Amino acid sequence: MANELSSAMGAAAELVEQEIDHLLPMSNITEAKLFEAMRYACLGGGKRLRPFLVLNSAGLFGVARDCAVRVAAAVEFVHCYSLVHDDLPAMDNSDLRRGRPTVHRQFDEATAILAGDALLTLAFEVLADPATHEDPKVRCSLVAALAKAAGMHGMVGGQMLDLIAEHEQFDMGSTTRLQRLKTGEMIAFSCCAGAVLGKASQPQAQALHNYAHDLGLAFQIADDLLDIDGDPAVTGKPVQQDAAAGKATFVSILGVERAREQARLLADQAAHHLDIFDERADLLKSVATYVVERRH
Repeated sequence: MANELSSAMGAAAELVEQEIDHLLPMSNITEAKLFEAMRYACLGGGKRLRPFLVLNSAGLFGVARDCAVRVAAAVEFVHCYSLVHDDLPAMDNSDLRRGRPTVHRQFDEATAILAGDALLTLAFEVLADPATHEDPKVRCSLVAALAKAAGMHGMVGGQMLDLIAEHEQFDMGSTTRLQRLKTGEMIAFSCCAGAVLGKASQPQAQALHNYAHDLGLAFQIADDLLDIDGDPAVTGKPVQQDAAAGKATFVSILGVERAREQARLLADQAAHHLDIFDERADLLKSVATYVVERRH
């Protein structure tokens, strides 16, 4: 199943890459530097995990691939914007992302800020377009859900907590909430977008929501473990940054072995939530194992 998942993720990544290239073409207008920075932030790298989750959750309900890939691209625009801004000197001050210079290093800080802003707003432009879904209620639901996942009650709120955690000691509950907002809400949107596109039943939508909850926590624990013992040559970004900043993480609270055990438990739980879909969800179940075993 691991080979099948790897192949499927590769195919999905290529499909999303093509869609991003289409939605974000090169330009020779005066502000072309902005478009170049946006493309640099989005193209040619990354696991494309969130788009993969969108495409495969949509596949459970027979959603047209052309529609699903637009939502997948929108999610990746938001994800890439968050990375561009997180890497800025005012945030994590990172020089390396996906094995190459971060956007503010490749261009400059002002351009990086504007590129992030433009990617975020482009995501909503894509979702609001009738090409994403013929039903305006579905498009509105996607816009509202992504706005919540990415905003003050989601990713941005989590990033604020992450900054606070540099100066305050967080316990397990606070750390879990931080990671649920910073990472988990966008993963949850990606998992549940297919249910919105496919107008799923309430039990089906709930199953995907439960899957996303456990998957998001497993993903973040694995990320914390990589920050401790990952190889920058493999991860494509600096490691041990959280420890240097004095932040509480799942690993610092639980210890390495308990954290690994918890990640595996969450992955198993995540997969179990998808039993309602039978073998149609096999790839999504495999993702749960992948996120805790990955090395980058």
